[in-house]
Amino acid sequence: QVQLVESGGGLVQAGGSLRLSCAASGRAFSGYAMGWFRQAPGKEREFVAAVSRTGDSTLYADSVKGRFTISRDNAKNTVYLRMNDLKSEDTAVYYCAADVLYGSRWYMGDGLDYWGKGTLVTVSS
Repeated sequence: QVQLVESGGGLVQAGGSLRLSCAASGRAFSGYAMGWFRQAPGKEREFVAAVSRTGDSTLYADSVKGRFTISRDNAKNTVYLRMNDLKSEDTAVYYCAADVLYGSRWYMGDGLDYWGKGTLVTVSS
């Protein structure tokens, strides 16, 4: 089992920045690809970003490319999502996920092994 706990959400003005963190406990963190999803009110969950087990490869949704950066620190069992130039449409609950596999399956987000409970990001315009 892997437990994931997100933090760092909050209220920010449009154009501002936030850094989300996801702390993992349980099985070896470095054995999992990690990623972020989000779900806005009344909308489907959508993929945001993913990072490979070693951190040398990343994936991003087109909507966040150039503004968000995913990274991980395997020594701290933590994955981060740095969000810059935030827009009102970035308002959502952000969820951390973990899976032993990495790659295009992350875009759909189906069948991933573990999920956190989410942290709310609200961007005011």
